[in-house]
Amino acid sequence: MEVQIISKQNVRPSSPTPPHLRNFKLSLLDQLIPVPYAPLLLYYPMNDNSGASNLDVPKRLGVLKKSLSETLTHFYPLAGKIKDELSIDCNDEGAYYVEAQVNCHLSEFLRQPDLLLGHQFFPCELLPKAVTHVANFQVNVFECGGVAIGICISHRILDGAALSTFLKAWSATARGSKEAIIYPEFISSSLFPANDLRLRDSAAPQRAQAASLGVKCPTRVEVVSSFLWKCFMAASEEWRGSQRRPSLLTHLVNLRRKMEPKLGENSMGNFLWLAAAKCMNKSRVELNDLVGEVRKAISKIDADFVEQIKGDEGNSLAEQTLKEIGEFGSKDGVDYLGFSSWCRFGFYDADFGWGKPVWISSFAASGSLTMNLIILADTRCDGIEAFVTLDEKDMTILEGNPELLKFASLNPSPLDIDKSVQCT
Repeated sequence: MEVQIISKQNVRPSSPTPPHLRNFKLSLLDQLIPVPYAPLLLYYPMNDNSGASNLDVPKRLGVLKKSLSETLTHFYPLAGKIKDELSIDCNDEGAYYVEAQVNCHLSEFLRQPDLLLGHQFFPCELLPKAVTHVANFQVNVFECGGVAIGICISHRILDGAALSTFLKAWSATARGSKEAIIYPEFISSSLFPANDLRLRDSAAPQRAQAASLGVKCPTRVEVVSSFLWKCFMAASEEWRGSQRRPSLLTHLVNLRRKMEPKLGENSMGNFLWLAAAKCMNKSRVELNDLVGEVRKAISKIDADFVEQIKGDEGNSLAEQTLKEIGEFGSKDGVDYLGFSSWCRFGFYDADFGWGKPVWISSFAASGSLTMNLIILADTRCDGIEAFVTLDEKDMTILEGNPELLKFASLNPSPLDIDKSVQCT
């Protein structure tokens, strides 16, 4: 598979940003994010199901570019440049925008997708030494007319929920849906002001069975996270040939749902905090025990906790909390596994006028910032997909775990997940 770049340009907002909005301040919580991007790929087949078959590829590309320009007017920080660690210069320089041609059919790639090859669909390096453009997009056109949209927006300004809001706005604008106009609220820095970089330095080293056994009404994310944690600990124990080691699980928690009053879904920024669950070196670990630990950890991130980190001592409390997590996780003989959930973000609803995506995916990359990281995402058919990055030895043993294979399919084709989608 070859991806040939056809054009590169900056897409500017359709209207200029007012002078008083030129300097955009990042928040205290924005410093929590150790990775530059949370890259997202959306795959769209060329088929007749959308009723938009009269739109040829050039027209579709024109709609994407024009609607992006209009959307950036409201999401103005995305059209700026990163000024320093605490601010963005909203200079309307524009989002970096690439169009590319792929020399195969979309179905060929989706039949057995290789995410290590999928990095070619993105407009920039996924783990760059420095980030300049806040927003970067690459529209990849396959020989069949199918499209894959690669999105890299600085994680310093958007979390997964905020990215979902942006996608809803962009796709609604592309469809010409005036009823679905979204007005984002950039309020993160006013709620969690940042005065220095101490939190960033503290965060840098980080990155129905259960219900019947004691945890009432566990969520899908709680169960899947705990199940994968259990399998990961078993893999670690097997290849190291020693007694089970202490293990740390962290989960990013969306604070919008924890605050009182709750924040609206159009609140932009990083409203995230790390919940940490520990499992010490027990000889036998049951799934319900792990679900209980995960729930207990997440439940500690409540409205009272949010009010504390918003207060005058917020920086110190945040720094101390992250320091404690980091000190435990970095000890010799302690395993670490980090989770981020994209579930219920509605990425599969991003319809630009030619139907919803057949698949959304994360990325594959090696490096300390992504190692032992699992991203959970909805499938089109009420399941959960896990994008797992592990050490090669851990991964090999994990993939052969009989308990995992009993409940999960390894590397399934998106075309098999939803048979109703035709991808020519």
